[in-house]
Amino acid sequence: MTHAASPDASRHRVLIIGGGAGGIAVAASLRKRRRDLDIAIIEPAEMHSYQPGWTLVGGGVFAPEVTRRPMAEVMPSGVTWQRARVAGVDAARRLVRLEDGRELGYERLVVAPGLVLDWGAIEGLEATLGRHGVTSNYRYDLAPYTWSLVQSLGQGKALFTQPPMPIKCAGAPQKAMYLACDHWRRQGRLARIDVTFCNAGEVLFGVADYVPALEHYVARYGIETAFKERLVSVDGPSRTACFAVAEGDGERQVERPFDLLHVVPPQRAPAFIAASSLANDAGWLELDPETLQHLRHPEVFGLGDASGTPNAKTAAAVRKQAPVVAENLLASLAGQPLPAAYLGYGSCPLTVERGRIVLAEFGYGGKLQPSFPTWINDGTRATRRAWWLKAKQLPWLYWNGMLKGREWLAKPAPRAAERP
Repeated sequence: MTHAASPDASRHRVLIIGGGAGGIAVAASLRKRRRDLDIAIIEPAEMHSYQPGWTLVGGGVFAPEVTRRPMAEVMPSGVTWQRARVAGVDAARRLVRLEDGRELGYERLVVAPGLVLDWGAIEGLEATLGRHGVTSNYRYDLAPYTWSLVQSLGQGKALFTQPPMPIKCAGAPQKAMYLACDHWRRQGRLARIDVTFCNAGEVLFGVADYVPALEHYVARYGIETAFKERLVSVDGPSRTACFAVAEGDGERQVERPFDLLHVVPPQRAPAFIAASSLANDAGWLELDPETLQHLRHPEVFGLGDASGTPNAKTAAAVRKQAPVVAENLLASLAGQPLPAAYLGYGSCPLTVERGRIVLAEFGYGGKLQPSFPTWINDGTRATRRAWWLKAKQLPWLYWNGMLKGREWLAKPAPRAAERP
């Protein structure tokens, strides 16, 4: 595949930071609307990953290879691929600085770099990942190790952790646990395995409508829930994890032994955002939650996991955000009012057992936003239809729809002022 070269390689009409789900989807949506638009994507990686599939790799459903494709295969035709890393953004001068020393100018900037998995924030974790029973479905190379551990564990203690919010795919820490428990149940081992969910938060899931269905499975599998427990260190050789437990205004520490430890690391925005004028007080990209335009730099738009908007950080959110960014960016270039609104949609298919999923779909403020009527799929219950959607349809829709600018079930809502 060939990609177009800009007449001025140092400046582009539209510059996109990130070749993940957000960056590729926006570029494809823009190309669908304006074939002649000069677009460049800054992305250093040679491979593109379908990260929602890693939960199913860790559950023995997918082979890891089906979740990755070469970046060149998903890069939209006619788009310039800048193979580089971003060092910084100078929004006042409309420049992006690259680590190789180059500077790229833009008329409009789309920021979609994803977030940073901060493995180093947990003492001892990096030294033992992939060994001593310590794993995580948040990494491509470790998800197969999760499945290996689940298959081999016959008895003992299994710990599953969740860090403080925000994190991408807030249900993923539980998904790994439920699929493991379901396997052990089917193998007749679950009664010999003590399972604990150590959650730094205070609730099982942030949208109350879905909690009863999850609590049913917690009880079914005999899972101990330990809320307000934050993983702070791991000693792999001794198979011991240390947690800080919130108590009143302070914390105490508790050690837990394990035979299997599934870790979800703390997560933060990329440093180049946090150190720039693009960041909010917490370091995330500061956007208007409806238009996805930057609040102080109107030539900048953003989407995906690095955004500070209060929606769930999921690929489903990106699917809805990309057409909004495309329509509003083009209106901005034309000097017109921004027409499209993002209503905070996010989806979290909670795999509670092999063959059944609780399909959580919600928007800003936890308002339910189901894609289907309840007679087709009741998202507050575990259903086989939702499993079929997650395991069979969504990967195909990702590769062949979302990344190609085909916006099935993703038509942007009109701005509030434009609604009847």
